[in-house]
Amino acid sequence: MSKKTILYICGSMNQTTMMHQISKHLSEYDSYFSPYYAGGFLGKVAQTHLLDFSVLGGQFRERTTKYLKSNDLNIDFGGKLFDYDLVFTCSDLVVPKNILNKKVILIQEGMTDPENFMYYLVKKLSLPRWLASTSTTGLSDCYDKFCVASEGYKDLFIRKGVKPEKIVITGIPNFDNSKQYLTNNFHYKNYVFVATSDMRETYKYENRKKFIKKALKIANGRQLIFKLHPNELIERATQEINMYAPGALVFSKGRIEEMIANCDVLITRYSSVVYVGLALGKEVHSDFDINELKRLLPVQNDGTSSHNIALVAEKLLETEKEKALIPFRKKPAYGLGKLLRKIKQKRKWVNAKS
Repeated sequence: MSKKTILYICGSMNQTTMMHQISKHLSEYDSYFSPYYAGGFLGKVAQTHLLDFSVLGGQFRERTTKYLKSNDLNIDFGGKLFDYDLVFTCSDLVVPKNILNKKVILIQEGMTDPENFMYYLVKKLSLPRWLASTSTTGLSDCYDKFCVASEGYKDLFIRKGVKPEKIVITGIPNFDNSKQYLTNNFHYKNYVFVATSDMRETYKYENRKKFIKKALKIANGRQLIFKLHPNELIERATQEINMYAPGALVFSKGRIEEMIANCDVLITRYSSVVYVGLALGKEVHSDFDINELKRLLPVQNDGTSSHNIALVAEKLLETEKEKALIPFRKKPAYGLGKLLRKIKQKRKWVNAKS
């Protein structure tokens, strides 16, 4: 009897290392990995490099591929080699057509974006979820189980419309054992640490000058250290920091978790690393409400989340009959032509009502 096969769809390095950790607990199955991918219109656009700022291409894809090769992992670009028995993914903003009739486990990657105007527009008009970024995580319903970080996040996803019976609180790898970072070789200590974002690189507005000035005010003369987002334009960001915060140290590489472990104060905007600071009891400043972040804080289970997720997978793989009962799920997002027609129809309806 041949081994069952599992596909792990990766993306950012956080997503990729999560998948690798989970796969180590499922070594009895044949495992294959793929960088994040999409079919249809988005897949064609990704081939033109216009989406290189996202996990569909550019540095994200390059880093993922390099990591998979350096760890001698089986690679199946686009999940084309097998009729997989199970698929893992860290995002359902785009659901490839070739996994729609498979058993799928969705893993929460980290923090989700705030529910802004675009989030409500996407839900109201049934627009593609990727337009609202990670705020719509879990809303595809194109999965069998959704492994989440904490009880707080379970409540959040249920409020958004995720089916409670599909959610399993497992904790999430990379955010479940923050105390491990207290032992490190980063030689700076007792500073104010700033984790920047790639908002501008992903075509979102950010007043970086204002953000740096805010960090200076919080630091109040203490040493400032900035860690740039991996997707950020390093030269531009470094010049800005040198201009508005002379004397601050700027790092573009290194373990950000270890840098947080050694700081006194952590400043972020919408970064998941805020949870490392909160778990370690740091003074934290974020664009999110701190009390809400504490409620959502991923469970600290000494790094056992990947094993917990593997147990969910084993149980799902054992339920052979359920696979036949899972209906073929319709493609959740509109293509460009369908999207434009949908907007046009809504506009006609509004005009008729007025």
